[in-house]
Amino acid sequence: MTCNIIMQKPANINLSEYLSAKGLRSTSQRDAILKLFMAAGRHLSAEELHERVRKAHTGISYATVYRTLKLLSEAGLAKENRFDDGFTRYEYNSADDHHDHLICTRCGEISEFENDKIEALQLDVAKKKGFKVRNHKLEIYGLCSKCQRKQGE
Repeated sequence: MTCNIIMQKPANINLSEYLSAKGLRSTSQRDAILKLFMAAGRHLSAEELHERVRKAHTGISYATVYRTLKLLSEAGLAKENRFDDGFTRYEYNSADDHHDHLICTRCGEISEFENDKIEALQLDVAKKKGFKVRNHKLEIYGLCSKCQRKQGE
């Protein structure tokens, strides 16, 4: 697998450029939400992000957080993930980052992993079927080690 190094602009510049192109203003609230979102380092629902934002910036509403997450997704700075639990969770979208997910069906923990062999197998299957892959995701559902211990498995 080859690794391409992509020089990426800071996320706040990407967001500012995106907002400007859409005729929208860059605001301190959007910047604060982006900063806390990027610092989270994990998958967050709009509700979870709002709880974090509210601790630092009491005046920012849930609606503002939700709309900002949608803007971040449209700008390519966030990925929306809809796992089997029915919730939409967002993660920071690094241009050169691809990973897959292990999702615990009991506690909801989401672990990311990368595996070059799995990636190669997926591409090999697609090639044999004459299929050109544009994007893909792999989600594996089961019990995390903590939930297995609690259950005695």
